[in-house]
Amino acid sequence: MQGRMRGNEYRTTLVCVDRYEQGVLSGRLYNPYLPQGETFRSLMEFFRKMEDLLDAMRFPQSFTASRSFSQRPAWADRPPDPAAQVEGLCGTFAIRILFRQNASWQGAVSWLEGGREESFRSALELALLMDSALSGTEQTDQEGGASPTSCGA
Repeated sequence: MQGRMRGNEYRTTLVCVDRYEQGVLSGRLYNPYLPQGETFRSLMEFFRKMEDLLDAMRFPQSFTASRSFSQRPAWADRPPDPAAQVEGLCGTFAIRILFRQNASWQGAVSWLEGGREESFRSALELALLMDSALSGTEQTDQEGGASPTSCGA
């Protein structure tokens, strides 16, 4: 069975949240399919970039997508440089999307700093899990004030 589509490493996307203010997150996402990381400036932009990534990989294929034996997408020759995959300033999440059913995502998210993993049944539940992790943290500068990359609600 030569030329398998892809390995399990493509299922997990690393999300580095660098800023979280008043419920608005921004940061970077990394996946072996991407030659470089992608940046996002809002939850909606994060959702769009993740959905575009999943559509491009066709992995997991959307439940409503037409199946075919058509040409496979081009894959990155190698994963992005691990040195570029630094932690997020506010939080880092490893998101593993297993299914795309009912016009949403199902899978598991690991909050790396908190050492916890939870399953999610929808993109909304994923966003709420990330919010619960991020809203409990706040970075402060040496004078005790919130830094420009402040985290928390």
